[in-house]
Amino acid sequence: MFDLTLSFDNGPEPDVTPGVLDVLALENIHSTFFVIGDKIADPARRRFAERAHAEGHWIGNHSMHHTLPLGDAADPATAAVEEIDGAQSHLGGLAHPDRLFRPFGRGGAIGPHLFSRAAIVRLTEGGYTTVLWNSIPRDWAEPDAWVETALAQCRLHAWSLMVLHDLPTGAMCHLERFIGRAREAGARFRQDFPPECVPIVRGKLMRSMSGLVNQAQAPGPLQQ
Repeated sequence: MFDLTLSFDNGPEPDVTPGVLDVLALENIHSTFFVIGDKIADPARRRFAERAHAEGHWIGNHSMHHTLPLGDAADPATAAVEEIDGAQSHLGGLAHPDRLFRPFGRGGAIGPHLFSRAAIVRLTEGGYTTVLWNSIPRDWAEPDAWVETALAQCRLHAWSLMVLHDLPTGAMCHLERFIGRAREAGARFRQDFPPECVPIVRGKLMRSMSGLVNQAQAPGPLQQ
């Protein structure tokens, strides 16, 4: 037996998100959709996030533009405000009360590219909850092969927080099959997050951010 939390990044997408929501409703699973600010600003796309919210899914912030990790920004202070607060303003009433934020990981890597010192200051002062991950089966890169990768990754953790993408790659055609296979393997689906994947909770640093912050921009590790 193992616990599994599903999350979906980079949407909403009109040709994909509704199908994902249909599968989740059929399987009685609640998840979190980490949306892009530029996309949620489009009323035609926003309505799919509204549907997700109405059906009990959580809506989180996945940056305004999703073009460059915060730790790689040439102007960290400006990027922190634009990418974090800019996207959050578009979420409006759809936003989870804990102000969930997931940084752009550049292929799912965990490392100092994720945050700048300015971003950490913005997240703590703004009362955000930062949500990372421990399972990323690269569905965007392997749309027809990710299910086996995902199942293998689930075996590595007692509780997996998996990143999938409601993008038009064809990967989500396999979502229902993955859920069935995961249940057969002993998955217990849940909506909350493993504590080790949430280094900031409502603006409070829960552990050292050393290793997650670009030290060229932040001399000395940030501590709890």
